[in-house]
Amino acid sequence: MKTRKLGHSNIEVSTMGLGLMGMSGTYGVTNDQESIRTIHRALELGVNLLDTANLYGNGHNEQLLGKALKGRRDQAIVATKFGIQNNGQSVNGHPDYVKQAVDESLRRLDIDYIDLYYQHRVDSNVPIEETIGAMSDLVKEGKVRYLGLSEAGAQTIQRAHAVHPISALQTEYSLWSREIEDNILPVVRDLGITHVAYSPLSRGIISGEIRTFEDLAEDDIRRWMPRYQGENFQKNLDVLEEIKKLAVEKQATPSQLALAWTIANGALPIPGTKRISYLEENVGAVDIDLTSEDLARIEAVSPKNVAHGERMIDEHMKQTNL
Repeated sequence: MKTRKLGHSNIEVSTMGLGLMGMSGTYGVTNDQESIRTIHRALELGVNLLDTANLYGNGHNEQLLGKALKGRRDQAIVATKFGIQNNGQSVNGHPDYVKQAVDESLRRLDIDYIDLYYQHRVDSNVPIEETIGAMSDLVKEGKVRYLGLSEAGAQTIQRAHAVHPISALQTEYSLWSREIEDNILPVVRDLGITHVAYSPLSRGIISGEIRTFEDLAEDDIRRWMPRYQGENFQKNLDVLEEIKKLAVEKQATPSQLALAWTIANGALPIPGTKRISYLEENVGAVDIDLTSEDLARIEAVSPKNVAHGERMIDEHMKQTNL
């Protein structure tokens, strides 16, 4: 596994991480033992950045990671998040909550410190300086090593970084979600912040795994997302066919091509999966080198705004700070 330096830190992280959200029911039925085996396999493959949040499964996801890391803590870079409450209905960036949330996460994870602590969403009612100030205190106390933001806008990032170095910005970023390229990525690169890309396969649709709406489980959150609705879904599948053709030429799967594209664009992707087979497929993307010609051809079939439908439901889009 290739590695890279994480933002303003002294730690090396794998070129690709593992997103754990789907291991706690978001995308249908899960199995804790299968999920733990997948986490262990990730560590064996050198994938050390493991991404969770207190929101996922209402704490279940952090507890699951804690169990998986028994006897393996030194192999992992643990990233978790705080800030979204009430089952995704509200955002809280108050300093008192920051300090409460980290203690709860440490307890569920059953570890002494968190390597990378993100504010999951920016609270528009609390100055970012106050939230980051409280997070900075956690670093001084040894509970957290490095700080991150998620779905934050350019000015917010700059203001936060002026209070305490921000090591990572996490945003949705994929061939079909490129809104941040014009205004946010230049700021991130200028400040030396690592860009972590979640949903780099656009919540699995780019993998080709989902072919019809009926393929989604009854409790799968994607059933309510615009890109999976009606004509949007079919039009997106049509775009996917063109991506598949390019993947075949590179002797890769669509997932591997899409992940290699995010890496070529400077991002650290954290594709989520609960199955070892998909994990191993995704890791194969690290060894795919895309030439300038490859990138141009990908751009031709998948330019900005090619996807049909918003990437989230309206309620969740309003929580972003982009």
